[in-house]
Amino acid sequence: MPKWHPHREQMNLPEEFSVNPLYYREGEETIPRLRIRNQGMLPETAYQIIHDEMTLDGSSRLNLATFVTTWMEPAAERLYAKSFDKNMIDKDEYPQTAAIEERCIRILADLWNSPHPDTTMGVSTTGSSEACMLGGLALKRRWQKARKSQGLSTERPNIVFSSAVQVVWEKFANYWDVEARYVNISPEHPYLDPQGVLDAVDENTIGVVPILGVTYTGLYEPIAEIAKALDDLQEKTGLDIPIHVDAASGGFIAPFLQPDLVWDFQLPRVKSINVSGHKYGLVYPGLGWVIWREKEDLPDDLIFKVSYLGGNMPTFALNFSRPGAQVLMQYYNFLRLGREGYYEVQKSSQDTACFLSKEIQDMEPFEVISDGSAIPVLAWRLKDEYTSKWTLYDLSRQLRTYGWQVPAYPLPADMEEVTIMRIVVRNGFSRDLAHLFLVNLKQALEYLNSLDGPIRRDPEDDKGFHH
Repeated sequence: MPKWHPHREQMNLPEEFSVNPLYYREGEETIPRLRIRNQGMLPETAYQIIHDEMTLDGSSRLNLATFVTTWMEPAAERLYAKSFDKNMIDKDEYPQTAAIEERCIRILADLWNSPHPDTTMGVSTTGSSEACMLGGLALKRRWQKARKSQGLSTERPNIVFSSAVQVVWEKFANYWDVEARYVNISPEHPYLDPQGVLDAVDENTIGVVPILGVTYTGLYEPIAEIAKALDDLQEKTGLDIPIHVDAASGGFIAPFLQPDLVWDFQLPRVKSINVSGHKYGLVYPGLGWVIWREKEDLPDDLIFKVSYLGGNMPTFALNFSRPGAQVLMQYYNFLRLGREGYYEVQKSSQDTACFLSKEIQDMEPFEVISDGSAIPVLAWRLKDEYTSKWTLYDLSRQLRTYGWQVPAYPLPADMEEVTIMRIVVRNGFSRDLAHLFLVNLKQALEYLNSLDGPIRRDPEDDKGFHH
């Protein structure tokens, strides 16, 4: 007998559902749930049916699990409503949207210290996942071309990252036939360790992927130290191994909050960088960017020239048709905020994260393991031997009764026995909401600590959610 699951249970609902009598016309009293009906209905009826079901979703503003932007100001939403019909691939039909995309690429290349920001290559994507795939493909193709030019085998390519890497890189390795080599994190090295990188790389390594803002904890991996270790390796062995920085979260934080941190194209070994515009770029989902250090770092044979769009347009993407509105939203933010505005918004989020981490550290049950001083993300664990009555999974479920969505999950390989909770502080999560969250957190702790004995649970229920 399969275990009960809410998504599976949706299939067991009645085949028809009822419509509010205020909205239906004759013959619309019930609607088939899983089949398209023969007749249409009034727009107000269709709207009400879907609107009623949407109320069962959690509140996006109380979702402290996601990195994705859940609030933009009204002026941005008006611009979004005027542009959601634009297809980004139709550059000949929408030349000004294409020009704005190009401006955003130049702005990001300059922000990340490309030596030639006005001529280097870059592209917008549907999110950092596509951007990572493109960055990885460029690494693989550059490695293949270099090996062929030397008359060497192009079999068995590999790519190196920490065990705390985002799942998209596991997908990249799987989809594109590249061996994934993981450097496991440890309490001493909770992120990609330079010595671990040196132990993992060889002549078949297409690249190393450090993370500027680890999904699990929010920590920055030591990119400059990794680059230095690879520089030394090249001097000793001749192996020239490039770096792609996964800056999905930190690419819009470090330039403003840690401007002296060296992580980007200031390091010649960094050949490409991806970022999520829909995370700390402050744009609604889904938007990503990938930028190459110099034009030569993106192999020409990955770029397609498409003539049937109305002009001979170059394109490099996995997706073809995709929304153009988010690109316009990114440019809106660049104009609206500027460097000072981005600093103020990100600093406010960081201050709130640091405030929460201090308050949580002062609570008896918890030990904070990242305090929001990198990207505005904090994570904590339950102190050993504090209680046998409940776990962080129970605390996560209890917080949901107040509407808060706070993930609990194990750390990756070699530290999987450690369970943590994490909060992502985004623009729109105010200090006032943080105070209200702490009130509910204390209420949840009071309830859990008042229990007479351990909570009975199925270990299968302890499945964290983290994005």
